[in-house]
Amino acid sequence: MQDPTCVFCQIVAGTSPAEIIADWPDTIAIVPLDLVTPGHLLVIPKAHVEDFIHDPLVTATTVARAAELADSLRIDPANLITSAGDIATQDVFHLHFHLIPRRRNDKIRLPWHSGKHGEAAA
Repeated sequence: MQDPTCVFCQIVAGTSPAEIIADWPDTIAIVPLDLVTPGHLLVIPKAHVEDFIHDPLVTATTVARAAELADSLRIDPANLITSAGDIATQDVFHLHFHLIPRRRNDKIRLPWHSGKHGEAAA
């Protein structure tokens, strides 16, 4: 099922442009408009699912595709990041994973840290 107002559904339908890096029967990978680091990709299910909570099977398949892609492109080390809800920084309400290649001293700071709430990371 598609949502005609969703930009990712429009990309899947071919009505909105995107640089598609990989295309599976259930998932696509594209280059995002705002790269966090060189090689940053978005892995997106073709079915419209709001976030990783709403359809665990679609989520699992999308994660598997991201892992396949990271392996085939030799993206390691990397972060695989998604969010659910605006408070959690989700801004497009169609499930997607950011596959972000990492490099030593790349200056990317994630919005969380390990440790107790409110304490700075060691």
